[in-house]
Amino acid sequence: MISKVSANYEAHGKWLMDVVGGTDLVLCHTSALECLGLFAGYSNEETIDVYSKQKGQYDNINYRVVNTFDGIDIIQRYGNVLCTSVNQTVNDMLGDFDNIDEQSLVEALSDYYYMNKESFDGLIIKPENMDCFNSIKDWAIEYHEVG
Repeated sequence: MISKVSANYEAHGKWLMDVVGGTDLVLCHTSALECLGLFAGYSNEETIDVYSKQKGQYDNINYRVVNTFDGIDIIQRYGNVLCTSVNQTVNDMLGDFDNIDEQSLVEALSDYYYMNKESFDGLIIKPENMDCFNSIKDWAIEYHEVG
């Protein structure tokens, strides 16, 4: 069974709010970037990435099951939607780079860079993620220049 999909909504934020708002799910990875306004999302998107304390019922939700949300930096958006913070999301994605949607991360880093006066200051990259970050930051800076 699949949850509602973005094609039924005018904006991704409304879709995410309808599917996960008020639940014990925390948007993460690409879905968190969308919630944070750092990635516009894809047309007719169906997949949502979440942290969850248990596997859920929907086939189109990537449940990253954790025992506890302790240690995960969570913020509240759109009234009742939980998502990982910018720093948490970026570090999570850098730490799992081979298994993520790298376009969403690069676009989000580019948006962050230009929204912050051409600086990555404010991002706190974990030491174990620095090599990966350094390997893609120039790509992120050039992302909007090329497009």
